Amino acid sequence: GTLVIDFVLEEQRVTLAEVVVKAGDEDPAYAIIRKAIKKRKEYLRDADVFQSEVYSKGVMNLRDFPRQFMGQKVDFEDGDSSKKKMIYLSETISRLSVDRPNKVKVEVLSTRVSGQSDGFGFAGARFFSFYENNVQISSALNPRGFVSPIAENALSLYRYKYEGAFFEEGQMIHKIKVIARRNYEPCFNGFINIVEDEWRIHSLQLQLTKESQMSFADTLRIEQLYQKQGVQLWAIQSQVLYPSVKFLGFDAYGSFANVYRKFNTNPSYSGKFFDNTIVRYETGSNKKTVAYWDSVRPLDLTTEELKDYLRKDSIEQLRKNHAFLECIDRVRNKISFNEILFAGKTFNRQRKRMSYSAPSLLQLAGFNPVEGLVLDVPVTIRKEYTDRKSISVTPHLRYGFTSRHLYGWGTLRYTFGDRYFSSIVVSGGSRIFQWNNDNPIEPVQNTFSALLYKNNFMKIYAARYARLNVVRGIGKGVTVNACFQFQDRLPLDNRTEYSWYRRSSKMYSPNCPNEVINHNFTRHQATTLTAGITFQPGARYIEFPDRTINIGSRWPVLSLQYTKGIRRLFGSDVDYDKWRLVLRDELNLKLAGRFSYRIQAGGFLNDRAVQVQDYVHLPGNRLFRSSDFMTRFQLPQYYRFSNTAPFYTALFSEHHFNGFLTNKVPGLKQLNWHLVAGFSGVWMNGTNYMEWHAGLENIFRLFRFDLVTGRLNGKQVPLEFRVGTSIAIGGSDD
Repeated sequence: GTLVIDFVLEEQRVTLAEVVVKAGDEDPAYAIIRKAIKKRKEYLRDADVFQSEVYSKGVMNLRDFPRQFMGQKVDFEDGDSSKKKMIYLSETISRLSVDRPNKVKVEVLSTRVSGQSDGFGFAGARFFSFYENNVQISSALNPRGFVSPIAENALSLYRYKYEGAFFEEGQMIHKIKVIARRNYEPCFNGFINIVEDEWRIHSLQLQLTKESQMSFADTLRIEQLYQKQGVQLWAIQSQVLYPSVKFLGFDAYGSFANVYRKFNTNPSYSGKFFDNTIVRYETGSNKKTVAYWDSVRPLDLTTEELKDYLRKDSIEQLRKNHAFLECIDRVRNKISFNEILFAGKTFNRQRKRMSYSAPSLLQLAGFNPVEGLVLDVPVTIRKEYTDRKSISVTPHLRYGFTSRHLYGWGTLRYTFGDRYFSSIVVSGGSRIFQWNNDNPIEPVQNTFSALLYKNNFMKIYAARYARLNVVRGIGKGVTVNACFQFQDRLPLDNRTEYSWYRRSSKMYSPNCPNEVINHNFTRHQATTLTAGITFQPGARYIEFPDRTINIGSRWPVLSLQYTKGIRRLFGSDVDYDKWRLVLRDELNLKLAGRFSYRIQAGGFLNDRAVQVQDYVHLPGNRLFRSSDFMTRFQLPQYYRFSNTAPFYTALFSEHHFNGFLTNKVPGLKQLNWHLVAGFSGVWMNGTNYMEWHAGLENIFRLFRFDLVTGRLNGKQVPLEFRVGTSIAIGGSDD
């Protein structure tokens, strides 16, 4: 029968006893915090080994959003015209296993996403330990992390105020207000509650804002509650994050709650339990019934969450209707002016899981003195079978109105891999190549450089070619690749002097990289075979039932590549052997920022017959816009360091301070602009070049400005200015 039980909770009262503070005396909170700091390392080790079941629920809501974004109508296709809506809801039950210092594993037992019956929800089972000196929440918020209120150096960064005490199960809990001493330091504000005599964290309510040097969110509130387990151990009971974001007209807020239960402080792990998989979704974890979820969740759903499940699950069923999908496609496939001119357009046929993509006018039209006005038109047809399995075909036409020559080629790309990502690419036809086949110069930038300043940096040639490229992931952080290619190379010369530049005496430079050659090449054939391997020790994976995702590790990435020019095969005229070894990594120095480096070495073992196209290319940059600082130099001509040296070394390095130092500079700290600096260099055959740059980044979240200078063989290179952006301009080649 029906049983009614009434629970009455006693009000928890925080009382502030009379405290006499003499002039010059410090607040009583400081003595409590010092004791907590002294016990910090001991309690950090308390959670070295444990296992717990975790219930997670993530919710994101919109308060407001623009009707249009970047020329596109914002439509969530949910039939709801209001601006207040729930855009994400998921639940997950997982098992968190920990064996410190670095063994962590999350096994997702069940997961559910509103409106996505095949989706996998948020698996953030780990909690943030405030016993750590540096609390790493998210690199998107601040890669430096945030200083804990009980860190070793917390007293120099925080002020504290005693707010009173309350009792829980006979123990006194002190409530202390935490106040950052200075704005624009990576610090929290709020309250932390400390257990009397034990001097450990009982609970906390802390907040981060823009003045805490957050880069993405506007505010983030963190709440944690610990629960006593046995006589001495206190274990995390719950953690809730409350983010709030305002960006480009979007106003969103949410909550991500974890409830920890079934704590086991003495688990027995087998020798092979901890492996390179740190998150694993069990087979069938996203197929649980509604009745199952109603029986296991510790937190009741709100009325809004219940409605969201019902509405989005109904919409998902509706999306299986062919007529509905075709209606959605008709709306999505309408063409806008922005797409025609700038963005390009992708037409979808959801029912068949197919798409058709075409470039914008800005992407397909260009100019160079070899071809004149150019129309470069790729159209990609893509068929998706699963998230990991797809096939695409890209027929490509290019026509130069001055050269009056039509080129045509095609690319077939097949991606697959049940566990690890793999791909096969077949390409062939007649096309235009840059002398450096890695395409260091974007055609859009070269077009404006030629028309405005009569500079033609992009040196090109024609080739009839065929290419097969295979990439295969084999696990354990290892990826192998191989590429076989044949090119019948034909030289091209300038055909026009047209430009908007008014100084008629200036002429385009010849269509060859005169830094290494003073005449065009003669027609020849080249057959090459390249094999490579990339390895990252300790690579970690997120494992889904149908695929595995590599998320890297704390170790550097090592890449080795070998290329053989094969003489006489298909009439090939080249004969060489070259190799390249690359070591690269990013080091998170926490409060000091992030340091990146790339060390490259290589050379030719045999250079009996080498064409310029097959040289080792270490590209420069002569455009106002900066190129990638970790792979290219910013000041030299593009082919200045192209070589056939038997051995060379190159170094690229950069330090992103991420607000360190600039957070103490008035004006810069309010703007949240960050200092960045770096060094690069190349050493070979008596040539020594070194380059330094320093500047500011995170300007309006998009731009960076750098001053660059260098020394070539001991001689100073003039200082120049570069502007960078996080938005790519122009299309990429296959």
